[in-house]
Amino acid sequence: MLRDRGAAVDLFAMVPALELRFEPELAELDRLLEDDQIFQQIKADLSRRRPHTIETGRPSTPVEIILRLLVVQHLYNWSYAQTEHFVGDSLVLRQFCRLGLEPVPHHTTLMRWANLLQPETMHRLLDRVTELARSLKVTHGRKLRIDGTVVATTIHYPTDSTLLADGVRVLSRVAQRVARILTGHERRVGSRRVRQAKQLARRIDATTAVSAPTAVRAERPKLYTRLLAVAHTSVRQAEHLRRELSQRSDELTQRMESTLDRMVPLVQQVIAQTERRVLRGESVPASSKLVSLFEPHTAIVRRGKAHVPAEFGRKIVLDEVDGGLVTRYVVHVGNPPEAPELAHSLAHHQASFARAPAVLTADRAFSTLDNEQLTRDFHIRSVALPRPGPLTAKQHQLQHRAAFRRAYHWRAGIEGRISVLKRRFGLDRCRYHGEAGMERWVGWGLLAHNLRQISRSVVALTAK
Repeated sequence: MLRDRGAAVDLFAMVPALELRFEPELAELDRLLEDDQIFQQIKADLSRRRPHTIETGRPSTPVEIILRLLVVQHLYNWSYAQTEHFVGDSLVLRQFCRLGLEPVPHHTTLMRWANLLQPETMHRLLDRVTELARSLKVTHGRKLRIDGTVVATTIHYPTDSTLLADGVRVLSRVAQRVARILTGHERRVGSRRVRQAKQLARRIDATTAVSAPTAVRAERPKLYTRLLAVAHTSVRQAEHLRRELSQRSDELTQRMESTLDRMVPLVQQVIAQTERRVLRGESVPASSKLVSLFEPHTAIVRRGKAHVPAEFGRKIVLDEVDGGLVTRYVVHVGNPPEAPELAHSLAHHQASFARAPAVLTADRAFSTLDNEQLTRDFHIRSVALPRPGPLTAKQHQLQHRAAFRRAYHWRAGIEGRISVLKRRFGLDRCRYHGEAGMERWVGWGLLAHNLRQISRSVVALTAK
C-alpha cells in the first residue's frame, strides 16, 4: 500500500540542547519541496509499481520521504548507498527527509522506487520548478542562452577486442545459469573460452602500443581471427541454449530467454563490425558502431575538441534563463546538429513565460538562416548568434555592435553553468542504466541544481 507521508516527528524539539536548525538555504528548499504538484507527480509514477499499489499490500516507504531522499542524493552527488549512510547519520538530514526516528530505507529499496519515475515526469517536474521560480521572482525569463554538452555513460574505453571479450564473458555466464536450470547441477560452461578471449584481447591490445615491434603488429589480424572464432562459438552455444529454453515456461526460464534475446544480437553486431573493420578493412560509420554491450544506447560524439577527439555517451542541449536556472533539456540520439533545437527552445520559453526572451544567445552551431528568420518572427530585441566562417562587411559590423557583444559575453556564462553541473551535480557521467536512466539522471541533476539556485536566490533577496 502506497503511503503519502509518515507520522510527523520534530527531531529538533527532541534534542533542544543541541539547538539544531536548518541552514537558510536548506530551510527554503524544505519549503519548496512541500509543493503539492511536485508531490502528486512523483506519487503518480510510484503508484504504477503494481496494479493495486495504492490500495493493497504492506505500507510502503512514504512518497514524501522518497522524493526528499532523491533530491538529497543528487544535491550532494551521492550514490544510493552513500545517501542511505549519510542521511541516517545526520539529524538535520533526517528531519529534512521527514524520517524522524525511523530507519533510512535500504539503498536497493530507494533504487527500485527511483526506477519507476518516467522521463516525461522529469520534464514536468522541471517545468513546475520553473513556475515556482517565477512566482518567487527568481527569474523573469528576459534572457535565454542555449548550449550543448555530452554526458558520458559508465563504460570502459571501447575497442573491438574488449567488446568481443565482454561478449564471450557475458554469454558464458548466462550459459552457466541456463545449464543449471536445464540439468539441476552446477557446470563450468565456457570458462575456457573466457580465458582464451581475455588472453587474446590482451595480446591484441599489446600490438597497438607505439613501441610494439613490426612483427608483433603483424600478428594482429591473426589474433583477431582467433578471437572472432571464440566469439562465434559462444554465439552458437547461446542460440542452442535458447532453443532448449523455449520448451519451458517458468519465470526463471523466461528471464534467461529475455537475457539471451537481448545479448546475442548485440554480440553478433560486435562480430560483424569487427570483421568489417579489421578483416575487410572497411570504414564503419560512427552511427553504426556499438560501443558497449551494457549501455547500447551510447553514441560516439565528436565535437571538434583537440583534447577530447571522441566522447562516449549522450549529447544533451540545455536552455538557461536569467537567474541561473536551466528550464529545458533534451537528450539526443546519436550526434545530430544542434541548430534545429532553437525552435523548440523558443517555443518552450514562450509556453513557460508567456513571452519570447528579450535577449537570445548561443554559439556558432545554432547560427543558420532559418534560425535568424525565426528570431525575427519572435520579435526578439537582441540576438547574438555569431556566424561561422568568413564574414561580410555588414555581418562584421553587426557582430561588433555593443548590444551584440554584451549578449554574446553573457553567453559565456552557460559554459560555467555546464561546468558546475558536471562537477557538482553529476552530469559528467551518468550512473543510471539505459536510455530512461540517462533521462532520469540528467533530470534529477538539473532539478537539484535549480532547487539549490532558487533557495540561494530567495535567501539572498530576503537578506537585503
